[in-house]
Amino acid sequence: MNFKNILAIVAISTTTAVASVWGYGKFVQSQYAGVQEAGKVPVNYAGFFGNNSPAGAVDFTAAATSATPAVVHIKTKIKAKQVSNNQRQRNPFGDMFGGDMFDDFFGGPRVQTIPEQRASGSGVIISEDGYIVTNNHVVDGADEINITLTNKKSYKATVIGTDASSDLAVLKIDAKGLPYIVYGNSDDAKLGQWVLAIGYPLSLDVTVTAGIISAKARSIDINSRQSKTPIESFIQTDAAVNPGNSGGALINTNGELIGINSAIASQNGSYIGYSYAIPVNIVKKIVNDIVKFGTVQRAFLGIQYPQEGISDEEKAKLGIKDGDGVYVTDVPEGGAAKAAGIKKGDYITKVNGVIVNSGPEMVEQVARYKPSDKITITYKRDGKENTVSLTLKNKAGNTDIVKIESVTDKLGADLENLDKKIAAANDIAGGVLVKKLKEEGLLKKTKMQDGFVITSVNDVEIKNIDELKAALSKAGSGTVRLLGIYPGFQGTYAYPLNLGEE
Repeated sequence: MNFKNILAIVAISTTTAVASVWGYGKFVQSQYAGVQEAGKVPVNYAGFFGNNSPAGAVDFTAAATSATPAVVHIKTKIKAKQVSNNQRQRNPFGDMFGGDMFDDFFGGPRVQTIPEQRASGSGVIISEDGYIVTNNHVVDGADEINITLTNKKSYKATVIGTDASSDLAVLKIDAKGLPYIVYGNSDDAKLGQWVLAIGYPLSLDVTVTAGIISAKARSIDINSRQSKTPIESFIQTDAAVNPGNSGGALINTNGELIGINSAIASQNGSYIGYSYAIPVNIVKKIVNDIVKFGTVQRAFLGIQYPQEGISDEEKAKLGIKDGDGVYVTDVPEGGAAKAAGIKKGDYITKVNGVIVNSGPEMVEQVARYKPSDKITITYKRDGKENTVSLTLKNKAGNTDIVKIESVTDKLGADLENLDKKIAAANDIAGGVLVKKLKEEGLLKKTKMQDGFVITSVNDVEIKNIDELKAALSKAGSGTVRLLGIYPGFQGTYAYPLNLGEE
């Protein structure tokens, strides 16, 4: 066999071997979906394996040590009270005697005693002179609020203001030189980022738990329980949070506040996997409004949109084209969006240049502004993107600063102290006469009629308007029970009233 033949055999063998390996590789690839090409990096990992490569183990001690002194234990007390359910007790002798000779004994309303209630939550000191932010539901309806610091010093707190829509409240204690938490930027929070939850769960001493951010701009429809205009764009984490953590701090590994812990996802009342925090960028705006104006200056875009998005089936049924952003289902007259030319069927894609893909993301952006602020809205119409400028308005449809409304103003009625002669004739110590109900107001939503006399609020006796204001203010944004009479008519009447309604 000459050299040429040997060389040919080697060449054929090599070619056959390479072809076999290549063919086998192709065969293996065909058996598995999504086989990755060696050495090729997808676009979403651009830069990840360079300067942004994962660091070593994270040490939480510095962040925890810095932030825990500024997280406080809040203890509230609601005093015991007697409540009448306004149901008359049945006269057991009525069937035998056929009359009402025993009605004086059995005709009165049933009275139930509600024992004293105590609750526990958390709060975050945000200034050295004693301003504290917490959840509205932590202090709602409390008769007494006590604050305990990590050094065991205790203070009485007063409520500066509350906002049921965002479930936030601002408290104040009389102290100076306090430790406080530094604000962070919740916009910088990223999925997978380490965070710490600090609070007083289950009435334990200050407790720190760790987790990661598992989602942003979550809406779980919990604030609708206390407000008809809820703001929900929660940071979702898997840091363990239990009852008592409400109002506590969610911080990043730099010790900066990025959220106020507000709710948990639970079937049994305790933590089972996820917790939710109000982004600090919303918190900052609402706290500043409450401290400066006494109430939140909430801006409205003036559109209606589906709270949970639109399914593909609904889109097909309504003839809605696919598009990124928030679908506009209606544009009421008099609103900011109407004036800017936004129409039903548009998709809002950006608020002041910030991309929004859902209703909660849009609400979070708008919640940072106040009426009279000028912003840009980007929307898609028939596949074309447009950007317009508009001036945000308040609930009333103008750009005026919203002034704090007294509790009695919210009732919507002309009130006056009951005449002493009428009080004596009806055997009562006094009361507040509802002289005339207005078309707008909370009392109009009840079945109350003109001429009603309020004699108690949550079974606290009311003799004049000042006492009525004090009792309603103490009740916060919860539900109260007004008891009273109609002069000239027998019996007492009760009306439940939700002070948190808009």
